[in-house]
Amino acid sequence: MRISFSLPPQSRGIAIYGGRALVALPRDSSPCGTGRCLGTGQADTVTKAYMRGNAVFADAFNYLLYDGRAVIEPENLKEMDPAGIALPFGARDGKESRKGKEEAVQKYRDLLKNAVFMEDGKTAYVLLGIENQTDIHYAMPVKNAIYDALQYGRQVSDTAAKHRADRKKHSETEKKVSGGEYLSGFYKEDRLTPVITLVIHFGAKEWDGPLSLHEMMEAKDPEILKYVQDYRIHLIDPSKLTEEELEKFSTSLREVLGYIKYSGDKKQLHSFTENNPRMRLDADAARVIRTVTNTPVEIREEEEEVDMCKAIEEMMEDSRQEGMQEGIQKGIQEGEASGALRKAKETACALAEMGLPAEQIALAVGIELEVVKEWILN
Repeated sequence: MRISFSLPPQSRGIAIYGGRALVALPRDSSPCGTGRCLGTGQADTVTKAYMRGNAVFADAFNYLLYDGRAVIEPENLKEMDPAGIALPFGARDGKESRKGKEEAVQKYRDLLKNAVFMEDGKTAYVLLGIENQTDIHYAMPVKNAIYDALQYGRQVSDTAAKHRADRKKHSETEKKVSGGEYLSGFYKEDRLTPVITLVIHFGAKEWDGPLSLHEMMEAKDPEILKYVQDYRIHLIDPSKLTEEELEKFSTSLREVLGYIKYSGDKKQLHSFTENNPRMRLDADAARVIRTVTNTPVEIREEEEEVDMCKAIEEMMEDSRQEGMQEGIQKGIQEGEASGALRKAKETACALAEMGLPAEQIALAVGIELEVVKEWILN
């Protein structure tokens, strides 16, 4: 039996903690108002806007789940409310609240979409979440584990609510439930929808953070760790992608990740972008490249596409012209300095022939005494 559930945009949701039902804060009453605190930066904004597109979103998960095969179709993705309820660990931010009571705090993952696709001839449902990281997060396994657990808790709560409503509406025809089913609100035949969270690292530096909960543990004894539930993160890290793996992406995500991968090596970057017809990118993709790699590419508001090859060539030409101008200025300055030094030496030697002591000559020409003495001796 499949239990359907819905996540309306302004849903409050319910989680169970310590035997009590906790109601999530309304979205607009979270500590950050809109759910995400200010100061997360422009990179967070542009990467989220880019990955929100269904084509790019599907491309990322087709790479992760199906080795690049187009199994998940963009038109079969539906964006969901990314809110989750943070279970109160005794207090918010490690401190007791003013009222001395535990509080529920809403957490927001970057993106969450419901996917429907065919699997072995049957319709499959799965919830897909993406976390965009421009910086390495050294507690990512814990962060993602919380997001996924909250989503499963929400499914259980929605299922329990549906059963309660059905019992009220069809009290006589509703199936007899066991004590365990009644207490949990989750029946024996109920099933959960899988939740898969993918981390995309929008950074050129190799991800050196932990990939699993076990990697974060101080204890290393395998006899202990085998009783500690592990949680591994799914990660796309540009620095570790091979050329063959990049080719498995079918959207501009290939160019974005490839550009980030080679952004620290001008020769490899030029090789990757030169004569690449796919480097004509949509504006959102170009903004990601500009923001996360600090590439000074001009993107006009009205532009829907940006020719990154042309933009990069113009940028390199500007750099060459600036370099030439700097070289010319430096040559002029060095020439002037060289001429002034030669004139100072001639003056020093002439004053020495007139019998002036080296100390007075050094003061007169503004050159160190030891240098003047060497000139006179030679």
